[in-house]
Amino acid sequence: MKKLFIVFLLTSLSIVGYGQRNNQVDKEKLEAARVAFITNRLSLSPDQAAKFWPLYNEYQEKRNAMTREMRQISKKGEEEITNAEAEELIEKRFKLQENLLVAEKNFTRKIASNLSAIHALKLEEINRDFTRHIYRMHRKQRESKSESSNN
Repeated sequence: MKKLFIVFLLTSLSIVGYGQRNNQVDKEKLEAARVAFITNRLSLSPDQAAKFWPLYNEYQEKRNAMTREMRQISKKGEEEITNAEAEELIEKRFKLQENLLVAEKNFTRKIASNLSAIHALKLEEINRDFTRHIYRMHRKQRESKSESSNN
C-alpha cells in the first residue's frame, strides 16, 4: 500500500502540470492518480482491487454518459423552444436523474456485497477528497505561476 501511495503522490504532482498548448489535464495521469488514491484510501488488497475496479469503471461510464445527456438537455433549454418542448426536456432530465440514482444504488450494493458496506460508504467521500486534492494542487500551481510571472 505504501508503494501505491508513493506512486500516487508522484503521479499527482505531474498531473497538475498542464499541457503546453491547450491547458488540458493529462487524463491518463489523472486516472492513474485516482486509482492509486482510491486504492490506498480504501486499503484494497490486490484481490479486492481486482473486484472493485471493473465495477467502478462500469459505473463511471454509465454515470458520465447520463451526465453528458443532462448537459445536452441544459444546452437545449438555452435555445428558443416551445413550452411543450421545455416540459418534455424537464421530464427527460427527471428520468435521467432517476436512472443515475438507480445506477448509484446498484453500484453501491455491488461494492457492499463484493467488498464491504464500509468500503461502499467511504467511497463517495474518498472521491470528493481526491477532487479537492486535485483542485488544491491546481490552485497552488496557478498561484506559483502567477507569482513567478509577477517577479
